[in-house]
Amino acid sequence: MTAHQNPSPKLAQRQMVGVFLVFAFAYFLSTLMRAITATLSPALTQELSLSAQDLGLLAGGYFLGFSATQLPLGKWLDRYGPKTVIMSFLVIAVLGCAAFAMANSFLGLWLARFLCGVGVSACLMAPLTAYRRWMSPGAQLRANSWMLMTGSLGMVSSTLPIQWLMPMVGWRAIFAGMAVLVVLSMVMIYLLVPVWAKPESDAKDSPTKAVESEEGYRPIWRSAYFWRMAPLGFFGYGGLVALQTLWVAPWMTVVGGYSAMDAATGLFGINVAMLLTFWAWGLVTPHFATRGISANQVIAWGQPLSFVVLAWIIVSGPQLGDNTALALSLFCISSTFVSLAQPTVGMSFPPHLAGRALSAYNLVIFVGVFVVQWGIGLGIDLFKSLGWPPVLAFQAAFSVFGLCLVLSYVYFHWANRDNSA
Repeated sequence: MTAHQNPSPKLAQRQMVGVFLVFAFAYFLSTLMRAITATLSPALTQELSLSAQDLGLLAGGYFLGFSATQLPLGKWLDRYGPKTVIMSFLVIAVLGCAAFAMANSFLGLWLARFLCGVGVSACLMAPLTAYRRWMSPGAQLRANSWMLMTGSLGMVSSTLPIQWLMPMVGWRAIFAGMAVLVVLSMVMIYLLVPVWAKPESDAKDSPTKAVESEEGYRPIWRSAYFWRMAPLGFFGYGGLVALQTLWVAPWMTVVGGYSAMDAATGLFGINVAMLLTFWAWGLVTPHFATRGISANQVIAWGQPLSFVVLAWIIVSGPQLGDNTALALSLFCISSTFVSLAQPTVGMSFPPHLAGRALSAYNLVIFVGVFVVQWGIGLGIDLFKSLGWPPVLAFQAAFSVFGLCLVLSYVYFHWANRDNSA
């Protein structure tokens, strides 16, 4: 029996290593594809005469496509299995990369980014679904952490390595190459990942399961706690990803006076700092529960640090000079307190609703990424149209974003005025 025909609910360790590696490679490509716009932004702006609004909308197209699949994705994974779903989606990613490489207009670029977002939207959820079936609980935790580390590596690879390749091959060849790599990942998934075998216990749904299936996402949308955390996910978590994957690089070049290579180097440092920060969170968070400290308390105590750092960056502006990248790193690091919100939302629901709760919250986050990326670009162009210089336009647009961050935090406290959760 070949690997892709094995219906066993638990895989042998050697086989599971192969499954993990091919899934991790696909997720690496998805995060590389997600973050690459920040590095390419100077070249795209110059070659295609893109405005700040265009750049924000272009980067956001990926996240809009990604968000569009989140709600049905969970049901498809349960019904058809991770292997079938991720391979089907990756076909769309190949088309998106190829279309981006050949695009000659903003509309063509945007549609290609949208397809890329749709195509890689299963690259994390599919592995996590598979690990729940094929791994022991301890192995699942380890695999989940290593997947996130792999994703951070993809973010790091989108900076200096891409900047080094740009003068040699250009951005079109880079996207053509990514299309080839995605095809390679599909081949490896086909060869090494088993077909989803539906357990006999799931063959006959109980009346309770039937009711739960009919409920869909209704219990999530009715949850007061979900809506308490939604603005933090939208502006806090979504805003962090929006800046990290796009606007930190233009800020470094326009406000900080960095060259394109200096900005890529700065972005490389930011992504390495984020990789180490999330690794540290994985070491620290298990100790919170033993000390009776909730994630909500940690968010409440720590998130304001990001407001202070962002205000410092905005007010200082060009005066930060060579320290701009360091300041942006501190903002991204101090914003990671909000990353505790997503698992907390999942744990606030019964186990049979946790998957839908996480998918719904993931939708909130990625819609937030799209809105913040586009919104900052709109703001920059608006303030420029009023005759403001580029540096001041960037400062004003980031100030509006900062205000939204503070308001989401205020709502987080206001919604908890009865001291619940």
